[in-house]
Amino acid sequence: MLKALIVDGSAISRGLLNTVLTDGGYEVVAQTHTGLLGYTLAMKHRPQIVCIAREQVEDGSQVVEELRVHLPKAMIFMVSGTLDAPAIQGAAARGVHGFVVKPFKADTVLKTIRNTVIALVKKQQGAPGNGN
Repeated sequence: MLKALIVDGSAISRGLLNTVLTDGGYEVVAQTHTGLLGYTLAMKHRPQIVCIAREQVEDGSQVVEELRVHLPKAMIFMVSGTLDAPAIQGAAARGVHGFVVKPFKADTVLKTIRNTVIALVKKQQGAPGNGN
């Protein structure tokens, strides 16, 4: 079972995403409202999936970059009610793997995470030095 961490300033969003992930077979190991606490909890629990609100990604901190350095295998998903091309490009350049759109639709969230996991595994299997 993959472990997940949720970082979002909205308690309602955290609760809804927690339900979606738990019902989808993921173990939500922690949730918090700030990027700094999210980073601390990520170091403690070492989740494979981090869902972090756009506000925490774009707040001027380096939380995504720090997660990439210290948890290089973790998949980072930016959560937002609005996604435009510059936001997506900027987040991807910082190391975000995927995007979860509010309001949450359980099947869409789970499909997004599953497809990202599959794509990353395929990418790793096809990397030079893996016998392929």
